[in-house]
Amino acid sequence: MTKQASISELSAESIGSMFLVMAAISSMILFTSVFESDKSIAVLANAITVAFVLCALIEVFSSISGAHFNPVVTLVMMFEKKVGAVKAMLFIIFQIVGGITGTALSRLMFLSDVGSVLAVSDTVRNDYMYLGEIFGAFILVFVTLMLIKTKSSKIPITVGFLVGGQLMATSSTMFANPQVTIARMLTNSAAGIRPLDGFVFIVMQIIGSLLAYGVYRLIFSKNTYETGEEDVLRKRVCVSKNHLSKS
Repeated sequence: MTKQASISELSAESIGSMFLVMAAISSMILFTSVFESDKSIAVLANAITVAFVLCALIEVFSSISGAHFNPVVTLVMMFEKKVGAVKAMLFIIFQIVGGITGTALSRLMFLSDVGSVLAVSDTVRNDYMYLGEIFGAFILVFVTLMLIKTKSSKIPITVGFLVGGQLMATSSTMFANPQVTIARMLTNSAAGIRPLDGFVFIVMQIIGSLLAYGVYRLIFSKNTYETGEEDVLRKRVCVSKNHLSKS
């Protein structure tokens, strides 16, 4: 990736963030306000929707911008020197703008049910849910770093399944994304979060991400990683010698 952010990269981050937020908000509005489903059914539908959409978005945009769609992912990519500081800042701005646009478009689709294009949420998400955001952000960032490190070819489906699964397995329903959190402050649907809790969520997400990055760096610290590589090489040499001696 170049140090300078291109129009295509910024567009990819903004559009991807927009559709990710639309998946998260529209599915909740559809099931709670239109279908009048039980909240448990709505959360299940939301998890499936977000998993499917995120998988597709990563597949489509990863070759353009890296498909971050998440400021904390961009932050750790900056730490890894995969993006420069200026590019990271621009990515985050465009992610937030895309997310807010996604909220507005989601509510516009269901305007007769929600009443306005944007509305500040009063949905309380506090106490133990804060801890859920640390866990959610930790596993998301850690798995993302590991997948990139191992050059996995299954990043889209792995991250999609992870997010969908953790959405049903964390007390906060796994926001794990500051731009999504900001976008969800602007809907008074079941997907919303009041700004006070939202800003705490963002702090927890940053903490979880930094912890994940710290653990990742510890695992792949230079000495540990090089020793591991040497062990693998030594074993391969031994296997080759044994094979030659038998032939």
